[in-house]
Amino acid sequence: MIGYVTLGTNDLPRAAQFYDALAKHWGVGRMMEFDQFIAWGDMDSPMPGIAATRPFDGNAATVGNGTMVALMVDSPEKVHAVYETALAHGGTDEGAPGPRGDDGFYAGYFRDPDGNKLNVFCMTAPA
Repeated sequence: MIGYVTLGTNDLPRAAQFYDALAKHWGVGRMMEFDQFIAWGDMDSPMPGIAATRPFDGNAATVGNGTMVALMVDSPEKVHAVYETALAHGGTDEGAPGPRGDDGFYAGYFRDPDGNKLNVFCMTAPA
């Protein structure tokens, strides 16, 4: 159902470096690029894309309170890898990787350099 998600940035080159590094974990690169917008993903894949954009109204980008983008991977090891990549490229910790609850949800939470909240997660066997 979701085609792509956009996150606002006030520094597109910095956002590009951050998301270029994360996109490698899914084997994708930039699929669309304009002066104020870059999207990562694969146009021929059903997997949703993610984009960083300077707001088109010309105002400063701000972080949505309660807004979060969840990025799915297929193993706890990949959760750790993406989380560590995020922190190594200017992201900040919002919750170290680990199981959440007992239903098999395994996630790590972080913010990108602009303060947008993301998580990386997988489903494992329930506890």
